[in-house]
Amino acid sequence: MKDTKTEWKFFSIADWEKEEQYLRRQHQNGWKFTGVSFLMAYHFVRCEPEDVVYQLDYNPAANKQEYLQIFRDCGWEYLQDYVGYSYFRKPASAMQGEEAIFSDDASRLDMLRRIIKGRLLPLLPIFLLLVLPNLLRPLSAYSTPVEYALLAMFLFLGVVYTFIFVYFGWQFTKLYNRLQRK
Repeated sequence: MKDTKTEWKFFSIADWEKEEQYLRRQHQNGWKFTGVSFLMAYHFVRCEPEDVVYQLDYNPAANKQEYLQIFRDCGWEYLQDYVGYSYFRKPASAMQGEEAIFSDDASRLDMLRRIIKGRLLPLLPIFLLLVLPNLLRPLSAYSTPVEYALLAMFLFLGVVYTFIFVYFGWQFTKLYNRLQRK
């Protein structure tokens, strides 16, 4: 039987809780998370089944060593960074109750704001300055095959960017409202 496996899974930037649950289930089933790489490839090694809690934090901190030391002091094992998220784990048996990286809803909301600033806002200028102006050009402005190919590319990008903004906006609004109600 193989001692390693790789699974490709997609989790949006708003799905960090689902990703944490997925990694925990894998460990409970005897697959220890070793890392995630390009194209959302999750790598695991066979291990003894154990209940291990995984937590993600989005904090591209300037002083990374100090940031990581805070988590080490609380017993969390740092695994890696991937697209802005830091991955941590801790055996459930070593936890004191419902221990979590986020001590309250205010810190979760703060993480949501960091994600929006770090991941969504950088897309906005590209959309507003490059994609949108090209989509608003009249069709009569396109006359050569190259221009039509560019139009097709900008239409595709327009659909992708619109999907990203609507989907992630909806996800964040849902999370924000849920955290505000608590």
